[in-house]
Amino acid sequence: MVVKPMQKFFEALANVFRVTELRNRVLFTLGLLAVYRLGAAVPIPGVDAIRFEEFFQRNSGGLLGYLDMFSGGQMRRLTVFALGIMPYITASIVLQLLTVVVPTLEKLQKEGELGRRKITQWTRYLTVGLSIMQSLFIATALQRQGSFVLNPGIGFVLQTIITLTTGTAFIMWLGEQITERGIGNGMSLIIFAGIVAGLPAACMQIYRNTFVTGQWNALQMIVIILVMVLVVAFIVLVERGERRIPVQYAKRVVGRRMMGGQSTHMPLKVNAGGVIPVIFASSLLAFPMTALSIPAVANSKWISGMLRAMGMGEPMYVILFIALIVFFSFFYVSIIFNPNEAADNMRRYGGFIPGIRPGKNTADYMNGILSRITVVGGLYLAILSIIPTIMIGGIKLQHLPPAALGNFIDAHFPRFLLDGLGVTFYFGGTSLLIVVGVAMDTVNQVEAQLIMRHYEGFTPRAGRIRGRRSAS
Repeated sequence: MVVKPMQKFFEALANVFRVTELRNRVLFTLGLLAVYRLGAAVPIPGVDAIRFEEFFQRNSGGLLGYLDMFSGGQMRRLTVFALGIMPYITASIVLQLLTVVVPTLEKLQKEGELGRRKITQWTRYLTVGLSIMQSLFIATALQRQGSFVLNPGIGFVLQTIITLTTGTAFIMWLGEQITERGIGNGMSLIIFAGIVAGLPAACMQIYRNTFVTGQWNALQMIVIILVMVLVVAFIVLVERGERRIPVQYAKRVVGRRMMGGQSTHMPLKVNAGGVIPVIFASSLLAFPMTALSIPAVANSKWISGMLRAMGMGEPMYVILFIALIVFFSFFYVSIIFNPNEAADNMRRYGGFIPGIRPGKNTADYMNGILSRITVVGGLYLAILSIIPTIMIGGIKLQHLPPAALGNFIDAHFPRFLLDGLGVTFYFGGTSLLIVVGVAMDTVNQVEAQLIMRHYEGFTPRAGRIRGRRSAS
């Protein structure tokens, strides 16, 4: 029973390399991802990399560790790709938010391919601008520490800005090339590659904590691995979940032929936004900690205190994180799916939902269903995103006012909830969500290419079209 599915999997994998175009796309994608990983070995000039990595290890439990995950460990080593893809993601967030309020951007978005290219061009410019700002903050913070910089001064600042900004622009180009000429979404695959690159180190940390330092016993290690497996299974279950709305098409005469009359369905995914809401929310919550590197902000007791209250692991951070994830879930779904347009297209082709009047009633019906499943999808993403916060450093509920409440929580609440488990975030919900989600999307694209060429896919549901070389 196990041999046959595995045989089909390896046969489908072999089919990937039999199709010339698909083979070239896969090899092109792997080649560019290898180039991206080579950047991990090129540190920026003028910095004592060893001393900085020691500092990073002492402060990796918060925002630095989270940013390091998205950069694939390159923030820790302060390489030329240290900023990673985050400036591009932030620029995309800003432009998508402005699309709702700026008529020019809204008009461009509706112009099809030409408008999309224009918005992409503006996203590139904004990415470079944000990279320059973040590079300036990093250079200033490094100089303030003093011991990391070998030759401080304006020359080091300019050199750091040019190096990091060029690195981000190059990553952005790599992602666009993968999307256009490779397989899968380039930006998502770059984040995927960065996270997967850290998995061996995370496994070694669990091994050291269990068998070398004795920090955990064997039962704790088994529980952590079991939780990780259950989270992966939960992610796969929800990511494949969808609400199918039945659609009936009436019969109509076109020329001398009778068209229509079939029943079908419109699938609405439970998590239509994928990992985008989590990445958007994480990017926005990175700004308070970035702002603390500005001397004027850090010297203001009221502003700095408010921003520190939004630091990773603080109750305010958790509340804002959940709220932003749910908000961006609705926001992203509203961009990719318009119930009014779907209802109009359905009516134009003679389709209707049984029991629902065409037009506005159909749009309201779809909007109601979409709202309910988006709430479920947003809460699902929020739960997965809180898991790494608890596993890394816990949720500092003892910091809640008043002091009496904080003291009661500190005395009676479990320590794993308040102080965390010290487990690396590679096993947290966010990173697993990104890895599993991107892997599923990429496999689905490869599978679609195989089926289009009459080969069998990887999954059983794709086996309806029999491959030319498949076994009988």
